[in-house]
Amino acid sequence: MSEPLVVIGDSMLDVDIEGTATRLSPEAPVPVVDTERIWRRPGGAGLAAVLAARTGCDVVLVTAVGDDAEGRALTDLLADAGVRVIGLPMAGNTVCKTRIRAAGQSMLRLDHGDGAAAGDAVPPEVAEVLGQAAAVCVADYGRGITAHGEVRKLIASAARRVPTVWDPHPRGSEPVPGCWLVTPNQDEAAGRSAESLREQWAARAVCVTLGSRGALLATDTRNEHHPVRDSVARVDHGDTCGAGDRFAIAATMALAAGKGVHDAVADAVDAASRFVAAGGAVGVSSAAAVGGTHSAATSTALTGDIAEVRDRLRRRAGRLVATGGCFDLLHTGHVRLLRQARDLGDALVVLLNSDTSVRALKGPRRPVVADQDRARVLGALACVDAVVIFDELSPEAALEQLRPDIWVKGGDYTEADLPEADVVRRHGGEVVLLPTVAGYSSSNLIAAARS
Repeated sequence: MSEPLVVIGDSMLDVDIEGTATRLSPEAPVPVVDTERIWRRPGGAGLAAVLAARTGCDVVLVTAVGDDAEGRALTDLLADAGVRVIGLPMAGNTVCKTRIRAAGQSMLRLDHGDGAAAGDAVPPEVAEVLGQAAAVCVADYGRGITAHGEVRKLIASAARRVPTVWDPHPRGSEPVPGCWLVTPNQDEAAGRSAESLREQWAARAVCVTLGSRGALLATDTRNEHHPVRDSVARVDHGDTCGAGDRFAIAATMALAAGKGVHDAVADAVDAASRFVAAGGAVGVSSAAAVGGTHSAATSTALTGDIAEVRDRLRRRAGRLVATGGCFDLLHTGHVRLLRQARDLGDALVVLLNSDTSVRALKGPRRPVVADQDRARVLGALACVDAVVIFDELSPEAALEQLRPDIWVKGGDYTEADLPEADVVRRHGGEVVLLPTVAGYSSSNLIAAARS
């Protein structure tokens, strides 16, 4: 779609603290969790926007943003995901929800922050972007945005022109009349049928999501059950955090592509099921510092012990992602590619060309930064779990030992340019090409500095 997909609603900062619980506290009969990893991601409407951006479309998020540490962290995470934010005034502090998890199970959630959308005038950019939207997804989390009178009028106007999907919340406002699809879950439906909710909300269609049992859809012509297809993994005990956002975004994009509501709901059921099967919202999180250091899995710059790196990271389970290059002068394009690569799995290894290798590839005046220093800079990034330096022109030999599940390169390459692709596939991995950030190049930056 050439026009943007607009997500509008309440955002927050979500934090997952993961560790192990092998003993009880001596002060009270409660488990002690030893922290191993900390993950952060946008939550609420912010998560919906990130999930939409990961499909490659242009995404604009209209949300209230707080001027505090959590709000700035949230804004940075959204920018890293390629989401443009139009901020509305916030009263109070940014909401932060922290889950403490051990062995994949949530043990406790801590919430702080009382932020809600203020009743101030809406910036003119909101009306402008909604007027240009290809589709609108409302992610209501009960923090005041959908109760704002001017915002409601703008959404109702958009719904008369373009697909508008409303994901409601028990503490939120009722959807505006005319929504193309409203997507409550069973708890939000509170025992009411999809058909009765469609009439109550004057919506074109209402879909009550049923988790692993699919969804019940009511339109003005018929009611229909959309089960999880046999070809899609059924997950009854996975981490469902974010599944509702994934469902709403998938339905919005399908409607924007011209599909009917029945096909859009079928697509959304499949997308949400796959999302939970792949680990849920943790898969779109960024690593944060643990105990004032980089992370529990501190990155290590090595000269060649790839097997040790592979075995250490494999012990965590999950998907191993790798990427490679010279990284002679680290810039924004590199950082975004690395973070996007890390989001594809559970650990990221960077295969780094040595000084000898860079000279052979780029000439005697390169690199400008020595390999050990380049490795230390990369290793300081929260999204990088390990760095391995190799001497060959191609990472094929390193990949023979590492055997990642995913090999990532920038979109300025094609698979024909990557002789190592055969090595990755031979060991059961896949090759992913991620889009580069226009205007950034180490070679150009170095040439400009030298001139």
